[in-house]
Amino acid sequence: MGDLEGRVVAITGAARGIGRAFVRGFLAEGSKVVAMDRSWEPSGFSGDTDDSYLKELQSRDDVLIAAADITDDGQVQKAYDDTIAKFGTVDALINNAGVRQRDLFPPTGRTTLLQTDESHWERMFAVHVFGSLRVTRKFIQPMLEKNRGSIMSIVSSGALHSSFGGAFKAFRPNSMEMPYQSAKAALLCWMFYLGDEIKGENIAVNLMIPGHTRTTGFDEQNAARQVAGIGGARQGPAPMRPDHMVPLATFLASKDANSGVTGKAFDAMTWNIEHGAGNAEFWADNEGVAASEALAARA
Repeated sequence: MGDLEGRVVAITGAARGIGRAFVRGFLAEGSKVVAMDRSWEPSGFSGDTDDSYLKELQSRDDVLIAAADITDDGQVQKAYDDTIAKFGTVDALINNAGVRQRDLFPPTGRTTLLQTDESHWERMFAVHVFGSLRVTRKFIQPMLEKNRGSIMSIVSSGALHSSFGGAFKAFRPNSMEMPYQSAKAALLCWMFYLGDEIKGENIAVNLMIPGHTRTTGFDEQNAARQVAGIGGARQGPAPMRPDHMVPLATFLASKDANSGVTGKAFDAMTWNIEHGAGNAEFWADNEGVAASEALAARA
């Protein structure tokens, strides 16, 4: 327990993966959590086949479970109204909900830009860019009223910020990740603008870049890539467990703009190593490699 005890933290995409890890991490810190997700039904992917996590949260008074599609104004409004009714305020927000390449192009998540059409881009931007903006505009209101708060969004190392003219550069243009990386770049851009705009309101705005993470659907995606002969996981160490993001998220949630920690993009694994929160070997999810290989062998 510490600086986050009793703080109200709103999290989108909270039902699985990194969002689930955030929920558990903040509850362990004594925070109250608004857990928003489009669907609380088990996905059936990567071992996510039961409702034990949902039942775990339903038994707690310090959690608000909000079924909310962040592309829907009415659902976001209801989630916010329920938050104020239950907890009275919001201290921090994590924009974690998103659409992945494998959601649009199953099972491998790989396609060329010219094979995409406008509907793919519209769906991707509707969630990452406009959905996150919709949630931010609503949940920032209590922070503006009390001149304190923290807003965080999840972005990607594939759309890194460049210091040249406020532009962005594709860090791995051969990864076939359009329109995902474009949406993440747009989210990163408006977050930086927001951070500058509200520094005077003492609200911190920061970005978090995950390591290569084993999230829901990861095993199935990589097995399909192996079968298709287009490679499995990225080259390098094993994927990270979703909870490798928690130390950085709890640190940022405790900061306001006056702390000087605002308008920054943090690589989670780099931050963990620099702050004694574990290295890649510590956070590695070796089961992910084995699970992908087992699925590919059965295909």
